[in-house]
Amino acid sequence: MELHHLRWPFFDAHHRALAEDLRAWAARELGDLVEREELDPDGAARELVCRLGQAGWLRYCVPAAYGGVHARVDVRSLCLAREILAYHSGLADFAFAMQGLGSVPIALFGSEELQARYLPGVARGERIAAFALSEPQAGSDVAAIQTTARRVGDHYELVGTKTWISNAGLAHQYVVFARTGPGKEGLTAFVVDGHAEGLQVSSRIRTLSPHPLGTLTLDGCRVPATHRLGEEGQGYAVALRTLDTFRATVGAAAVGFARRALDEAAGYSRQRVAFGQRLSDFQLVRWKLAWMATELDASALLVYRAAWAHDCDAGRGPQDSSMAKLYATEAAQRVVDEAVQLHGAWGVVAGSKVERLYRDVRALRIYEGTSEIQALVVGRQVVRESPRQEVAR
Repeated sequence: MELHHLRWPFFDAHHRALAEDLRAWAARELGDLVEREELDPDGAARELVCRLGQAGWLRYCVPAAYGGVHARVDVRSLCLAREILAYHSGLADFAFAMQGLGSVPIALFGSEELQARYLPGVARGERIAAFALSEPQAGSDVAAIQTTARRVGDHYELVGTKTWISNAGLAHQYVVFARTGPGKEGLTAFVVDGHAEGLQVSSRIRTLSPHPLGTLTLDGCRVPATHRLGEEGQGYAVALRTLDTFRATVGAAAVGFARRALDEAAGYSRQRVAFGQRLSDFQLVRWKLAWMATELDASALLVYRAAWAHDCDAGRGPQDSSMAKLYATEAAQRVVDEAVQLHGAWGVVAGSKVERLYRDVRALRIYEGTSEIQALVVGRQVVRESPRQEVAR
C-alpha cells in the first residue's frame, strides 16, 4: 500500500506522520479480526472501538478540549484514517467513522456539560456513539422525519421509529433527530442515552457486508431538556453540518477499498499464468489496471481537495464534498468490479478478499447521501454559478 498522495500539498507534516503510524498499526493489529467480522460483527465492532481507542486513533474524532488531537475535528485526518482502515478492514473503517459521526454533532452544538460527559469516553474507546437520523419514510428526504419530541417540563418525550441505525444496540448514546414543529425548521436534535427508558432496539438488519445495524423504537422516551443540541428548530442545521463534515470521508473510505482492490488485482495478475504468459503481460490487462489506477488517483484528488478546503475554509460549500463522494464511491465500485473480473472464478469465492471488497463498497453509494442526491447538489450549484444567457429570438 503506497500512499504517494501524501506528497501532495493538501497535507502537513502531522498528516503524513498520522498516515505512516496508522498504516503500520493497522497492518500489525487488524489481521486477526478478519474472520470474526463475518461471524460476529457486533463483538468485532466492540473490540475494534476498544482497540482504536486504546491506540489513540479515536482522538481524531473529538476536539482537543475533550481528549482529541486538534482544536476542532480535522477532516484531512479523518479521511486519511478512513482510507487506511478501509484498506485493511471494512468493519474497522465503520467503527472509526461511527465514533466521529455520532460525536461531531455534540462537538458542534452541544453544551459544555454534554461535551464533557460524552466526548472523552468516545476518544478513549470506552463509549460507542451512534447517529439516528433515518426513518422508514425519511432517508434522503430529512424533512420527512416523523419522530416527534414533546416538551414536558424539564424533559422531552420522544415517540417514533429510527431505522438503518449503525451501532443499534451497541451504542452508549445516540444523536436522535425529532420533530418539535412543522417543516425543516421544526427539527431538533437530542443526545439520548442507550439505556434510556422508552428506547429499544426493535429489530436487527442484515446487510451484504455484516455490520451492527438495526431499528430503534422510541415509545415515550424521556430525554432531559439539557440533552438538546442547540435550540429547538436547529436539528436540520445539526444534520447538514455533521454530514458535510463526513461526506468527503466516505469518499476516502472508497479510495481505501479501491486501493486494496487494485493491489489485489495487480498482485494476482503477476502470478496467474494463462495461454503461456502472466496475465500482467497481456496488453488488455495492463489497460484495465491503468484505468483502475487513474480512477483511484482522480478520486483521491477530489477527496483530499474537499478535505483541505473544509479544514482551511477555502471550499465552495457542500459542492466540493458532494463531488468527492459522488465520484470516489462510483469509481471505487468500478475498480472493485474490475478486480473481481480479473480474478476470474476466484473473484466470486465467498470470503476471498475481492469478494468482500465487492460487498463492502456497495453501500458507500447509498449512505450519507446517495449518488443521485450528490449529483443534484452539484448540479444545483452549477446552475446557480452559470452566467445567464439571453435567449436568441
